[in-house]
Amino acid sequence: MGIVLAFSGGLDTSFCVPYLREKYDESVFTVTVNTGASLDETALKARSKKLGAEKHFHIDARQTLYEDYLKFLIMGNVLRGGVYPLCVGAERVVQALEVVKIARQVGARAIAHGSTGAGNDQVRFDSVVHLFADEMELITPIRDEGLTRQDTTGFLLERGFSVPEKTTRYSINEGLWGTTIGGEETLGTAKPLPDEAYPHTVPAAEAPEAGLELRIQFENGLPIALDGEELPPVALITKLASVGAEHGVGRNIHVGDTILGLKGRIGFEAPAPLILITAHRELEKLVLTKWQRYQKDQLSDFYGMLLHEGQYFDPVMRDIEAFLTSSQHGVTGSVFVRLYKGNISVQGCESPYSMFDTGVATYGEETALWDGPDARSFSKLSGLQAYLAYKARSKK
Repeated sequence: MGIVLAFSGGLDTSFCVPYLREKYDESVFTVTVNTGASLDETALKARSKKLGAEKHFHIDARQTLYEDYLKFLIMGNVLRGGVYPLCVGAERVVQALEVVKIARQVGARAIAHGSTGAGNDQVRFDSVVHLFADEMELITPIRDEGLTRQDTTGFLLERGFSVPEKTTRYSINEGLWGTTIGGEETLGTAKPLPDEAYPHTVPAAEAPEAGLELRIQFENGLPIALDGEELPPVALITKLASVGAEHGVGRNIHVGDTILGLKGRIGFEAPAPLILITAHRELEKLVLTKWQRYQKDQLSDFYGMLLHEGQYFDPVMRDIEAFLTSSQHGVTGSVFVRLYKGNISVQGCESPYSMFDTGVATYGEETALWDGPDARSFSKLSGLQAYLAYKARSKK
């Protein structure tokens, strides 16, 4: 038996280890799931042991995150509110699933996490546990008892455990698909985050004057190479994040609707997803029909909303993924991107499946498939519905 705890090593989950042991008189197993953060595995294991955990598990789930989630966000050009690349939503589902796997492995009777009752993560985590481990008790001390930072700090200090001083006034959540930043400024809507709030990207004004040009190669809608160097997905995203950060790209602030119905505001830096989505979207303009892109835009926005709201396991998500996969069969080619002082601009694209066919016609110049009278007739017919509506309404 025992309790399996999703463990980050931060204040709240550090509190949970001795608290759960004292309250339930059971072994506590801690699980850290790496979805792209800079984690010190040795330090986390030592911290877990010192707090009294029976055993610590460290899971690298970055490849799973990409294969099951991120690749569809690339295919769909998913940006919530047209801005935010869902840096966190998918990660929580992956982390919860891995925690459930460990709980079954050790024969646990309960699963615990350190989410508060005010955020989105509690819903994402709870939904996975209810779906895949409904027979296990779900324990959430911080949420259920309304504990504050002062409460958890005091509990640990009373028992002789160290509490690392907060080195920044900002809450940083780092992952493969970007970093979210919360602070005093994001509690309101009028103030921007200062430069020092962003942990990785340089201020745009301090980025190199020369800028940087990249060639990103896609195959069936997914990135496979940078500047001719083929890379595994996780390595490619990691490299692109580093390069983008050096040139100050990827910073922004998003205002949107939380799962609970509140309005929320969060800062983020996400160079890799914003570069990839910008490049991928431009390549799609070259190879897809306008109706493919139209339908993709509607479904992708819906997909992103459901993922954000913890509805990843609704069957409609598999239906949308099938559509996205089908739409990408011809999205193959190279995109030439320039990074310059916080800006991402596409310089050009090329693809063996390009619909930009100068053998048929050159826009604004000449055509091979129709002549002037054909164009005149088409222009008249294309406006027929508007003409009929105007004529009918003019009678009144």
